[in-house]
Amino acid sequence: MLKKGILFTVALLMIVGGISFATLGQKVGHDHSAEKAGKQPKDVHPSPKIEAQHHEDHGEAGHEEEGRVRMAEAERRKFGIEVATAGPGNMASELILPGEVVLNMDRMAHIVPRVPGVVREVRKTVGDSVKRGEVMAVIESRELAKAKADYLAAVEKAALVESKFRREEALWKEQISAEMEYLDAKQAWADAKITLRSEEQRLHALGFSHDYLRQLPKMPDESFTRFEIVAPFDGTIIEKHITMGEVLKEETDTFQVADLTSVWVNISVYQKDLQSVRKGQAVSITTGHDGNPARTPAKAVISFVSPLVKEETRTALARVVLPNPSGEWRPGMFVNVKVTVEEFSAPVTIPKSAVQTLDEKSVVFIEEGDGFEPRQVKMGRSTNGAVEILSGLTVGERFVVKGGFTLKAQLSKAAFGDGHGH
Repeated sequence: MLKKGILFTVALLMIVGGISFATLGQKVGHDHSAEKAGKQPKDVHPSPKIEAQHHEDHGEAGHEEEGRVRMAEAERRKFGIEVATAGPGNMASELILPGEVVLNMDRMAHIVPRVPGVVREVRKTVGDSVKRGEVMAVIESRELAKAKADYLAAVEKAALVESKFRREEALWKEQISAEMEYLDAKQAWADAKITLRSEEQRLHALGFSHDYLRQLPKMPDESFTRFEIVAPFDGTIIEKHITMGEVLKEETDTFQVADLTSVWVNISVYQKDLQSVRKGQAVSITTGHDGNPARTPAKAVISFVSPLVKEETRTALARVVLPNPSGEWRPGMFVNVKVTVEEFSAPVTIPKSAVQTLDEKSVVFIEEGDGFEPRQVKMGRSTNGAVEILSGLTVGERFVVKGGFTLKAQLSKAAFGDGHGH
């Protein structure tokens, strides 16, 4: 029995050894066939030389793979690799909120004729620029003629009453006339002055100056019915509601004039951002994707934050007064408003685009000799374009600022080839 058992064991070992030898022979034969054929794998896109190192760690981290991409200067230029030196930088915490350009309501006017009448001339239309005092339309008004006539009558009456008062005053002082006659003349003069003052103020309310009233007695009668609708300030006509021959009332809205050299930007502030937005904060305003990317962002300061939240949108209104001398900011445009919430400095800051994700870790490619190595970094605060680095990158180190994705792709390609090419 013992002899039979030994023979069986020896036979089994010989079978296992034969299978292993056959398998090894197949692998060796396959490799030599490739070498004899003299064929090398072709790569349509030439790639830099990659030197991958593999380490096995049986601790808590498990298996970890590190790589290094070697790249000559010519290859760097070809792949658009750019390197910068890590260092400190100033950063700003920002919010981007939606906004709309609207008319500056403090620089807009609704023009009414102040007196009823019939339109005789229309000299301006929508889109026309006007100067302060420039005539936009002319109306003919009987009510205006009566107001001017009443004023002139009051002027004449006041002059006559004053003359009578002076005469009665002189007679009373010489005790020629009774005191009662003097007092009556004095009262009449006071009443005439009140009437004259009232008629004068009436014409001032219609827009006539002191100089105009002084010249009025010398003017021809046909000018008494003429009323000119003039621009109250320099601006642009944005609405026109007047035609030739139209009968106007004193409250008719004939024109709307706006000074477009200054506009408002109304900003919608979400509830969650209300604590971060306040009066006096600096903002940067852009139009977004409007077909004019070359437009320079406008700088301004928040001048108003509403204490109320709109029920429909759950947003509060913040406002910016924006200078607009060239007229490029047109009311009705939608804009993006970048609000600077906090400014701070960081020991090491880099562009966000320099950070790559490798094996679910944030890494930056560091320049080492003739190549680049990925290094894990810990990120801190970030803005729209930059990020603070808390660890993994120190001041003075050279890192890839542009082209990191290319290096990541080459590194991943090398790791894939090593893992599946045996």
